[in-house]
Amino acid sequence: MPFVRQRPDLELSEEDRAYLEKIRASRVESHARVQRAEILCAYAGGESIYSIARRLGISRPCVERCVDKALAGGVENGLRDLPRSGRKPSITLEAKLWVVQLACTKPTEHGYASETWTYSLLAKHVREHAEQAGHPCLKRASKSVIHRILKEHPIDPQ
Repeated sequence: MPFVRQRPDLELSEEDRAYLEKIRASRVESHARVQRAEILCAYAGGESIYSIARRLGISRPCVERCVDKALAGGVENGLRDLPRSGRKPSITLEAKLWVVQLACTKPTEHGYASETWTYSLLAKHVREHAEQAGHPCLKRASKSVIHRILKEHPIDPQ
């Protein structure tokens, strides 16, 4: 008796099939997307999960996840990675707001001779006064970190 699929068949429209074929033939798409497009095309064509996994040299659970995502949310969902938790930001929102507020003041108010902040001067001031202000996460802030924080906000302190 032949094996009967437990999962439903993946029905692809002509647009979806053309889209997947375009991704499969692409030389600039990521390898993972090309492989997932290959999985979805093969599964929609009636090939078993086990034979897809064996032919592509990947694990069976990997093929199952891809097919299940496509069955649950469509072809585009099947091509995407699942979101990951990622690392928690090390610089708090309050610390970033303190840097922006500090950048909106004049350096002369803090005992410096210049009229405008440079990234180097602002980074130096932030490193020296971060712990006093209650933001120890900024005690090693570099110019690039300060630049990134200021770039995030719509206010242009310069």
